[in-house]
Amino acid sequence: MHTTELAGFGNQFQSEAVPGALPIGRNSPQQAPLGLYAELLSGSAFTAPRAENRRTWLYRRQPSVMTGPCQPLAQPFWKTGAAQGEEAPPDPLRWHPIAVPEAGETPLDFIDGLRTIVVNGDADAQTGVAAHVVLANRSMQRACVNADGELLLVPQQGALTITTELGVLQVAPGEIALLPRGMAFQVAVQGPTRIYVCENYGAPFRLPELGPIGSNGLANARDFIAPQAAFAADSGPMEIVRKFGGRLWRTTAAASPFNVVAWHGNLVPFKYDTRRFNTVGSISFDHPDPSIFTVLTSPSDTPGTANCDFVIFPPRWLVAEDTFRPPWYHRNVMAEFMGLVHGQYDAKPEGFRPGGMSLHNTMVPHGPDAEAFDKASRAALVPQKLDDTLAFMFESRWRFKPTAYALEAGMLDTAYADCWASLADRFQVPQP
Repeated sequence: MHTTELAGFGNQFQSEAVPGALPIGRNSPQQAPLGLYAELLSGSAFTAPRAENRRTWLYRRQPSVMTGPCQPLAQPFWKTGAAQGEEAPPDPLRWHPIAVPEAGETPLDFIDGLRTIVVNGDADAQTGVAAHVVLANRSMQRACVNADGELLLVPQQGALTITTELGVLQVAPGEIALLPRGMAFQVAVQGPTRIYVCENYGAPFRLPELGPIGSNGLANARDFIAPQAAFAADSGPMEIVRKFGGRLWRTTAAASPFNVVAWHGNLVPFKYDTRRFNTVGSISFDHPDPSIFTVLTSPSDTPGTANCDFVIFPPRWLVAEDTFRPPWYHRNVMAEFMGLVHGQYDAKPEGFRPGGMSLHNTMVPHGPDAEAFDKASRAALVPQKLDDTLAFMFESRWRFKPTAYALEAGMLDTAYADCWASLADRFQVPQP
């Protein structure tokens, strides 16, 4: 495997499954080595600035043009853009974990098992994101190509084997994977599997700027791992599902899309182990803004206001003095969708469970439940290690709209707001 430099994706990387498969000195020679075909996958406009230009040259046994006509494929639960969401009141929302059906009862691969929870933006306008949960109990026997956006996968239950055109990634809970827009992939599972997914229609995810933090901290570029080139032994026909303009289409390709023998470029899938995240926090007083936990960001046209930030809350030390250590009560111009991979989230010790989700939309007040507030207000402020925990947030400048499935499937916690009901008026008038 190869590490990849994320900041701007300016670096070039290469891999070959067979020695001599990569051409030397030319991207597209008159005859590619070993009888291969040269093919370019562009993730940006040709004239994008060099630091922003993303593309990869593929050297494959047969080119990807060898497909038949596309036919519509029904998948009623995969929604795209704000237009496919539902209007909902500005209430805090929370969902209990959604059970993965038994394979004998309802066989579901990654595509069939995807359920969109919230949406915003417009894929055709290349703005916004969607948050999905995948409930899978069998491996894909087909490939998927998403022309609408890149996919950030956060497995919560069950390990994944992700086959891409550039090679294979093994991704377990606690790790994440990013699949570039337009690149074919296939997800294999080992049993009942639950995956959080962020579908990003906007600017591709990249490492955030560090500002006054300096040159080190948060997610380090060296820890993002790209796959080694590998090609399927069977290069025969395969069904491909294409997501295009918010709809799914199916076709049969004469050649497997996983027939790339060598590649070089900077548009690559990768995995990242969140245990390598270098947390930075207060060592004096006050709880820092959650932006200090940003792993990846998709910028918008407004500097400092992201199309989407991917934020994690991993194990960390709390040492701040005279400080309410959990998150404070707040309202935010950004919309916040959260999930819990494992453990306990410090601001919601009981009601927010692994596999669950919550939505605190633009300017919707939220914060610690009454139990967390009472405990944190009385706790001895000694150094404390938050351990065995991993929560995350997809945060977006665009208002999220829940889908009909999210509102009607029976997992919505209709009593969520009760967790704040016992916060009493504790105001004490000073005595003269």
